[in-house]
Amino acid sequence: MAGELSGMRVAVLATDGVEQVELDQPWQTLVEAGAEPELVSQESGTITAYDHIDKADTKKVDVALAAADPEAYGGLVLPGGVINGDFLRADADAVAFVKAFIDAGKPVAAICHAPWVLAEADVVRGRRMTSWPSLQTDLRNAGAQWVDEEVVVDGNLITSRKPDDLDAFGAAIVERFATG
Repeated sequence: MAGELSGMRVAVLATDGVEQVELDQPWQTLVEAGAEPELVSQESGTITAYDHIDKADTKKVDVALAAADPEAYGGLVLPGGVINGDFLRADADAVAFVKAFIDAGKPVAAICHAPWVLAEADVVRGRRMTSWPSLQTDLRNAGAQWVDEEVVVDGNLITSRKPDDLDAFGAAIVERFATG
């Protein structure tokens, strides 16, 4: 895995309430593969990650959303967390940022509650995908074919359900991001 993504800048879009393990483990996978992940958030400064419903670590934001250019990145990772997913789907700039990656054909990986942002961006119609089970109705209503699988790759879109799926999610990220 080392070097497969050598030098690739990858945006990791998250805000307060991001599920810490869903931020940390894909981040580490990207680093081990040679990528250069950058934490993009709505504001500069820091965000607070969560362990389910409990506050966890504070993370330093690398780039404020207003200054982040989707063209500067080779791919996008959307970690989960109920609060994170809900806050981001309600932010028009975050939704536009995500849509720009899909429209450009760049790989996008989303886990747990992050697919809410994809539904809001109206980019799931006709796509086969998964998520945290409670999102399945929202995703089906947005036109997706929802399935209960640990990881689903549909073109440039990678989705997973939950922290238990992180190993498969990370492997799919490296494989799909390596091919562009």
